Amino acid sequence: MTAAPTTTDGVLVDRYGRVARDLRVSLTDRCNLRCTYCMPAEGLPWLAGPELLTDDEIVRLIRVAVHRLGVTEVRFTGGEPLIRPGLVGIVSAVAGLKPRPRISLTTNGLGLARLAPALRAVGLDRVNVSLDTLDRARFTELTRRDRLADVLAGLAGAAAAGLAPVKVNAVLMRGVNDDEAPALLRFALAHGYELRLIEQMPLDAQHGWDRAAMVTADEILAALRAEFDLSEDPAERGAAPAETWLVDDGPARVGVIGSVTRPFCGDCDRTRLTADGQVRTCLFANEEADLRGALRAGADDAELARRWRGAMWGKRAGHGIDEPAFLQPARPMSAIGG
Repeated sequence: MTAAPTTTDGVLVDRYGRVARDLRVSLTDRCNLRCTYCMPAEGLPWLAGPELLTDDEIVRLIRVAVHRLGVTEVRFTGGEPLIRPGLVGIVSAVAGLKPRPRISLTTNGLGLARLAPALRAVGLDRVNVSLDTLDRARFTELTRRDRLADVLAGLAGAAAAGLAPVKVNAVLMRGVNDDEAPALLRFALAHGYELRLIEQMPLDAQHGWDRAAMVTADEILAALRAEFDLSEDPAERGAAPAETWLVDDGPARVGVIGSVTRPFCGDCDRTRLTADGQVRTCLFANEEADLRGALRAGADDAELARRWRGAMWGKRAGHGIDEPAFLQPARPMSAIGG
């Protein structure tokens, strides 16, 4: 592999000319739900405390990304980021950067009703909340926790705090909740949320994903069109993962993320930092670049930026799910970050 060119200082560019401006930062690999499509009931072998980046280390690496690498958007993920004790302080520090990146957070919603006002006050711009079903019994079966009411309260709390637009992420699974697309959209429309329906991806810890059983983007759209009029969204999609449609002539929108059947790799603008300080160029990458080791060995910001650029230069053209040699990443979604 050729080395990253020295003329790309100030941006994270790969060999295909894609520029990464959206940084996803996993704050923890732990989660307070046990979703059946993500992890086993007993959980996973969590990262030990010394392996995790400290709050200051996270902020420093984000500062490097913003000041030296042209990152303009930061999204905090997990695991479940709301269980990170230093979350409010981290968001506050990132909001104080100049230039200030746009700051969002992806969460399961547990505890969001309590934390939303504080997060908004220190600079969080918006949230994505995962909600796969509106049925309490089904939610309990899916997540192994009877916490649907808390998620709904979290959504309401986020909206009340001004974390707009509040987006709802739902993964549809055949024979589980594939009948709920219209109901989820009705719910989102009634509350002013933006729904994103997502194809299930091969990122489960159990490695039980089966493409033949996956609910496709085409099937999702067909289910929605049985009850709603969907028209093409005139807004520029850019590098957004969701294809969006106007619902009943707008202004409400619904998005479908077809990562498997409608990949958007050619327009990807994301780079990822795991909770233990590894750079990942793709959700499905099997390679990582260690920034934690360099940081703790005394590397200055210029060296950290150089290593990050080198990692991104090696980014593959696509995720390769349809290739015969595709291997599911060793890390599950909870340890990578969304």
